[in-house]
Amino acid sequence: MLENWLNTKQGQVFHYKMEKIEYALELLGNPQFAVPVIHVAGTNGKGSTIAFMRQLFQAHGLRVGSFVSPHMVSVHDRICIDSQPISDHDFQHYLQKVYDLEQEIAARYEPFRFFEVMVLIMFLCFQDQQLDVALVEVGIGGLLDTTNVVAPALSVITSIGMDHQDLLGSTLGEIAEQKAGIIKENVPVVLGPLCPETTAICRQIALDNQAPVYQFGQEFTYKAGQFSNTDIDLSELVLGLAGHHQEENAAVALQTFILYMTNIQKDIQPQLIQQALAQTSWPGRLELVAQEPKIYLDGAHNVPAIERLVEFIQVQEEPVTILFSALRRKDFQEMLELLDEKLPHIALILTSFAYDGALSEENRQGRDYVENYQQFIEDWKSSKHGILIVTGSLYFISAVRRLFKK
Repeated sequence: MLENWLNTKQGQVFHYKMEKIEYALELLGNPQFAVPVIHVAGTNGKGSTIAFMRQLFQAHGLRVGSFVSPHMVSVHDRICIDSQPISDHDFQHYLQKVYDLEQEIAARYEPFRFFEVMVLIMFLCFQDQQLDVALVEVGIGGLLDTTNVVAPALSVITSIGMDHQDLLGSTLGEIAEQKAGIIKENVPVVLGPLCPETTAICRQIALDNQAPVYQFGQEFTYKAGQFSNTDIDLSELVLGLAGHHQEENAAVALQTFILYMTNIQKDIQPQLIQQALAQTSWPGRLELVAQEPKIYLDGAHNVPAIERLVEFIQVQEEPVTILFSALRRKDFQEMLELLDEKLPHIALILTSFAYDGALSEENRQGRDYVENYQQFIEDWKSSKHGILIVTGSLYFISAVRRLFKK
């Protein structure tokens, strides 16, 4: 019954009412303050950055909680302790607590949204787990996000690009202001590689809050397997995640990790750092799910992420085929135009999948289209050489991933 109650909330549009979540947390005893939090915002790279941090902290013996969205396989994957998803028993236990609270909340505001339920379960779970640190990913934006009720030890903004314009604003500047809404007074903030405009906005908001800033390319760098900041130089680093952009995510993760460890006066060990970065994996981020022929799943679902995927494809020596699907509410036209422009000689095939609002044949606009992506993948595996990349939506690759993980 509880799972059904939660499932009816799936796919609800985001909306922002901070006083609602704050009131709910107050009734639960403010569990969001029970554990030190590293709060992570950004258009892209949040999940991968958290994956690197999670490995780094675990390698050094810390007990780590992580909260990410959306999930690739099970809703339990959003809430992990030391990389292990929350157990069904614990999930049901906390879900019941949130369910019991809903009537009281709905009387004053309105029923919980899906994401609000997940955030409440996460905070209750983390409170009981006696964690050393919790890595909490923003849902959308930052300033008005349901997670922005924490008093973080560190804030992180991985990247800023065009996405969710309907909710965050139509310009980069407006989006940057939303992301920078997680910057708190006197709390250090780590920035990924940002353009001059968004850098200026984030640095100004940090200055207004007297928050020290550490930015990729300025206060710390990563190049050719070498990380350095004012205190440390690390070399011969190899990453467990493919793609040039993962160097930036790893650098942001490493800088954040070093700041946190320094703050709690714990030693860091270069050898453990090397092992942690090499062992990092993250589902659906240029994830190799088949070897011969090679099939990658990549969750690129906005223009900046497709640009990164293009960089990866351009250095491949084998021919590449792209199987693409997306949600119609996304900038799928711009994503497809970018692929056409940058990769004119690559086979680009559109498809649909079982999700409300997914692309359908009427969105093909003269491009190749297949109705049944499962059959296409099976046929491709048996007849093709080269590389197949499945992309366009985290929800789409989640569906495809199930074919390979059976």
